[in-house]
Amino acid sequence: MDIKCTNENGCFSLRAAALIIDSGRILFAQSDQYDCYYTVGGGVSQNETTADAVLRECYEETGHRFEIDRLVYVQERFYLVEHVPHHEVTFFYLMKKNQHDISDGRTTDQNNEHLYWIPIAEVAAANIVPAFLRKGVQNLPAEITHVVSYE
Repeated sequence: MDIKCTNENGCFSLRAAALIIDSGRILFAQSDQYDCYYTVGGGVSQNETTADAVLRECYEETGHRFEIDRLVYVQERFYLVEHVPHHEVTFFYLMKKNQHDISDGRTTDQNNEHLYWIPIAEVAAANIVPAFLRKGVQNLPAEITHVVSYE
């Protein structure tokens, strides 16, 4: 069960996300229902570390096993969905390079979701969620960086 809480004040969720970079490109997912791109990842289950969650999500969404290089960002994101306040905390992990061949347009474990490689040079102009990643993947910080955003 994902760590998520909904009450009269809105919704809170804990997530883990992967920054999968290869050959000057970064892997994003996109749902058929939305025009935005987002990182591979998902909810953290109760009694699961964020590191274990990102490894599980990578396998579920790509069909390949990855290893973590390092934690890069911890983001607190505040946003509205249909006038309902959401507070999301996400741990973004840089994944180690691997030899997996993930084809552009490949379907994830969700039939309406596909994976796409976007050149890092084009990320700033793409519809990426969360928005801070448009610049954040251009030059990854050496230290873990805390990001707070209101979208």
